[in-house]
Amino acid sequence: MSWVQTIVYAIVQGITELFPISSVGHAVILPYLAGWVNVSQNSQFLPFVVMLHLGTALALLIYFWRDWVRLIGALFQSGRAAEKRLLLLIIVATIPAAVVGKVFEHKFRALFPSALSAAIFLVVNGFILLLADRLRKRHYQTTSLSRVGYLQSFFIGLIQVFALIPGFSRSGITMTAGLAVGLSYEDAAQFSFLLATPVIAGAGILEVPKAIHSHATQILHFGLIGGLLTGILAFLSTLFLMRYFRGNLTNALRPFAVYCIVVGAVVAVMAGTGIHF
Repeated sequence: MSWVQTIVYAIVQGITELFPISSVGHAVILPYLAGWVNVSQNSQFLPFVVMLHLGTALALLIYFWRDWVRLIGALFQSGRAAEKRLLLLIIVATIPAAVVGKVFEHKFRALFPSALSAAIFLVVNGFILLLADRLRKRHYQTTSLSRVGYLQSFFIGLIQVFALIPGFSRSGITMTAGLAVGLSYEDAAQFSFLLATPVIAGAGILEVPKAIHSHATQILHFGLIGGLLTGILAFLSTLFLMRYFRGNLTNALRPFAVYCIVVGAVVAVMAGTGIHF
């Protein structure tokens, strides 16, 4: 890898991880479009991408630090049932992705280098976002996070498993599931971002030590700088998205859906016919 590639990847990651347009899908499509296929096929590429994800996790922790202080602090105080319940909802929703990701890790890695499959799933992701807007319209009365049930939380976490496939957006599909159980755009986004934090951090705990033990010092340097840049952009993205979803009551996901469908379709045609820039 080069520093130019590191910066480009970090910028793309910082913007696409929290926007519902699939950061992993873009991480697969980008090297194809830029002619960096040899980079994405490198055995150290996945640990590098995971380190960028750690920058995102840090950004989420900084943005939602008050929420996490309240949630963790509630464990050591009597009462505060609402905070304890929300923390348990996050734990319940985290279990499916953690288990499935660990068991089927190698199968998902086999899908990782394919620009064509990532583009196709990106198109599917776009239609899912359109479906999410329709689901929101059906719920005239929204449900608050405090009234979400444990089965509904598990359902949201189960849907999150699809984010392990490049092209599906973690925030997009978890928000869709949140809207399906009656949450508002803002609450669905908040729960999605809170849920993403332990999942992303967990992936880093698994992958970064592998890079350290392999003595891949160069990829660690690239990953640290890229992760820092990613974290800054991810924080700004979170700030924008929370304000955006707070101010939009209908069709908030449509712009992202159109983007996914158009970009995914164009890349799928290019990859399917062997066209390169």
